[in-house]
This record gives sequence, structure tokens and C-alpha cells, in this order.
Amino acid sequence: MNFGRLAAVFGLLGVALGAFGAHGLKSRVSAEDLAIFDTAVRYQLWHALALLGVALAQRQQASAWLHRAGIAFVAGIAIFSGTLYVLVLANLRWMGAITPIGGVALMLGWLFLALAFARPKG
Repeated sequence: MNFGRLAAVFGLLGVALGAFGAHGLKSRVSAEDLAIFDTAVRYQLWHALALLGVALAQRQQASAWLHRAGIAFVAGIAIFSGTLYVLVLANLRWMGAITPIGGVALMLGWLFLALAFARPKG
């Protein structure tokens, strides 16, 4: 899996969705839904950067923990931000029940990244 490419795609989509939210949704959804959409964009962009960090670290040294972190970040972005986008755009409120699974995946990504860097150099 090419984490650098995925990071770039998530970053591109995050900027595009952020602009759409700020300009296209402002008059169409409630302030609460706009805040939810903004949360999805922010988490997507921050974790796209984390995924880019994984890709850059993998260039220095391959690691199973780095690979796990990348997988967790990809899954977390897709599930956390994706469910929030669907919740707002399709008004499927039940998607909010799935969102925490993505949040757990994002936290696991950070844990796996910490484990990747905790390994003693040698």
C-alpha cells in the first residue's frame, strides 16, 4: 500500500471538502451539521499529514509497526471522517454510531506509530 500517495489523495480531498463545506454547505445545513462536517475535514487533514509521516519514515526503515500505523490511519480516516460526511450530506444520523470505530482506528495509528519509534536503534 502506497501511504504517500494515499496521504496526498486524503489531503487533496480534505481541502476540497473543506472548501465545499465552507462555501457550498453553509446555507444548506444547520450550524451543528456544519460543525460536524468541519470536524470530519480537520481530522482527515491532520491524519493525512500523519500518514505522510508514516510514508516518509518507511523510506528510512521498513517496520511492521509503521505499516500497521499506516493501515490504521487509512481505516480511521475513511471510517471516522467518511461516516461524518455521510451523516451530514445524506442526513443518515445512524452513521454517528459507526464513527467511534474510526476514532479507535486513528488512536491505534498513533499507538502503532509510537511503538515504531520506541524500538531501540541498532
